[in-house]
Amino acid sequence: MTQQLIHHPSSWIERLARFGYISKGVVYAIVGFLALQAAVGSGGKTTDSQGALQEIVKQPFGQILLALIAIGLLGYVIWRFVEAIKDPENKGTDAKGLAQRIGYVINDLIYAGLAFTAIKLALGTGGNSNSNSTQDWTARILSQPFGQWLIGTVGAFIIGFAFYQFYQAFSNNIRKRLNLTELSNAERKWVMTICRFGVAARGVVFCIIGWFLIQAATQYDPTQAGGLDRALQTLAQQPYGPWLLGIVALGLIAYGVYMVVQARYSQLGTN
Repeated sequence: MTQQLIHHPSSWIERLARFGYISKGVVYAIVGFLALQAAVGSGGKTTDSQGALQEIVKQPFGQILLALIAIGLLGYVIWRFVEAIKDPENKGTDAKGLAQRIGYVINDLIYAGLAFTAIKLALGTGGNSNSNSTQDWTARILSQPFGQWLIGTVGAFIIGFAFYQFYQAFSNNIRKRLNLTELSNAERKWVMTICRFGVAARGVVFCIIGWFLIQAATQYDPTQAGGLDRALQTLAQQPYGPWLLGIVALGLIAYGVYMVVQARYSQLGTN
């Protein structure tokens, strides 16, 4: 029954999934836009997904927008859960397929937490921007038996995921997932260029985040861990930092566009 719902164009699961992709894209685009402003010296800041939500709530009708984004993110979570359990894309049960489906579950947990944050902000009951959740959970895990090994493994997994993003960016996999037949050849080339750029930029950020975790594990120091905001700050501190930050910021905006393209043109539930 679930398979039929997924393939049916009016499926509520599919509609939620597409709305979820848009919500995810909005969050990434805001993070990229703020980082781009910081790179060119016109305000802005390096932040993460939660910081992007906090920026939204400051805007006119921000709480309503956050409520809509929370609904969209929950739709994205539901879709990823369906992908992990029901396997509509036929990833299979071999090592590669199971790794991808486990990745969907981990992705689910992250975006479920982000949706919960959006709900709290929309209700006016959350939004402590001073806490560092990445360092907090790293410290908790490091204090457990085999905690260093676990954190190091997570870091290596994230770097592996980053290289998978690079593979996605430069292979034909993205194109296979999109039905762009209604676009002209020139429009398809532009869309694919933007999408590839966005996925590659996300890969760069995940490489840095994974390296932070490996450093935290090897040095037994949770303060070495960091998320998206610290990854962007690190880029800004390098030689030619504003240029590096600006390029990656544009890439994150491009990834936001890619999520909107997925919402419009993705062939959900197909190989």
